[in-house]
Amino acid sequence: MRNCNGKREKAPENVSDYYTNLSKSIKYLKLNHSKTLNLHLIKIVKSKAIYSIMTSQEIRQKFLDYFKSKEHLIVPSAPIVLKDDPTLMFSNSGMTQFKDYFLGYKEPKAPRIADTQKCLRVSGKHNDLDDVGRDTYHHTMFEMLGNWSFGDYFKKDAIAFAWELLTEVYGIPKENLYVTIFEGDASENLERDQDAYDFWKSHISEDRIINGNKKDNFWEMGASGPCGPCSEIHVDLRSEEEKAKVSGLDLVNNDHPQVVEVWNLVFMEFNRKADGSLEKLPAQHIDTGMGFERLCMALQGKSSNYDTDVFTPLIAKVEELSGKKYTGILKDEKDIAIRVVVDHIRAVSFAIADGQLPSSGGAGYVIRRILRRGVSYSYRFLDMKEPFLYKLVAVLQEQMGKFFPELEKQGALVTEVIKSEEESFLRTIENGLIRVEKLIQQTI
Repeated sequence: MRNCNGKREKAPENVSDYYTNLSKSIKYLKLNHSKTLNLHLIKIVKSKAIYSIMTSQEIRQKFLDYFKSKEHLIVPSAPIVLKDDPTLMFSNSGMTQFKDYFLGYKEPKAPRIADTQKCLRVSGKHNDLDDVGRDTYHHTMFEMLGNWSFGDYFKKDAIAFAWELLTEVYGIPKENLYVTIFEGDASENLERDQDAYDFWKSHISEDRIINGNKKDNFWEMGASGPCGPCSEIHVDLRSEEEKAKVSGLDLVNNDHPQVVEVWNLVFMEFNRKADGSLEKLPAQHIDTGMGFERLCMALQGKSSNYDTDVFTPLIAKVEELSGKKYTGILKDEKDIAIRVVVDHIRAVSFAIADGQLPSSGGAGYVIRRILRRGVSYSYRFLDMKEPFLYKLVAVLQEQMGKFFPELEKQGALVTEVIKSEEESFLRTIENGLIRVEKLIQQTI
């Protein structure tokens, strides 16, 4: 990379150092260029800064390394498909595999644990399927980076860890962050989370701490089970010009695509019983979840999850196979189709690798539905009349096989199953079109 005087120098080893160099570069630009040129150059420097530093694989590894340094045991992701939980078909959050620890039914392997969990939200209370492809940040399958404390540390340390990782390790500017706390709920006799507020104000200015209602700041996995107040961390990714017009305070939890929740710290201290009442858990626990794809968007300076290197290798392969160019336009049906395809291939591949084959019932039907949705979009909007989704599996293995070895071990099976399903559904489509054509001819 080049320094602020235009001379080539060694790239900094971490993002914090990079921000120092970035500030120097911007200061140099302001001193040495006209105002108009200056604004354009600063935009370029800022937009390219983070992406040149960390890949998604490095971002994931830094999270795990950080919590390992804080005496957390690093454990593998649980399977995305659940076989022994009657309340859920799929892991829809990072805490699913630890539910029995929170309830006191089992002893955890360690009092502190961290991981990256494969999650799928396509059924029940958490269902994002219809949004996938039509915005920049919803997905069927996503990774949830998480750290856990089972009766060990609680709010103070959880907040301190999160702040240090985001601002010092990842180097996110503090002025781009907002946090929320639970405002309380009289109907359930729950008080405002004053402890979280007091701990946060030692890290961030009080005007960036926002009260949140039960919907946003009391986390529950489902109708019953462990739950508790939570504190969300939001990042404002807008340009300086946009920030000057509208404060980020007004956009937190208002579905703005550039002011997004990146991390949720859940202070697990209650159990929601089947009758709807709350009871205290045997001990206080920490359950945090950080959306990996959104974190990559923030750190790589992108405005869409699909523009990060989590998805760009898959998008490039779809472009190669289909001959269609991805432009990132939200309402363009071709681009929607490409986003659907690259999202759905991840969900289907991981489900099959974890042992869930497409079928006509239960979890298998959900996986078949996701796969057929991808085939349908590619048939209609990418003009792909032959199987091709299975050719994306190798790209996914290259991207994620290191962290999720099941993709490597089951790669041949995943590829063959997807190809077979594609062939079957495409025959169904073609047969249907033939029947429609015959009916039309009969009525002429």
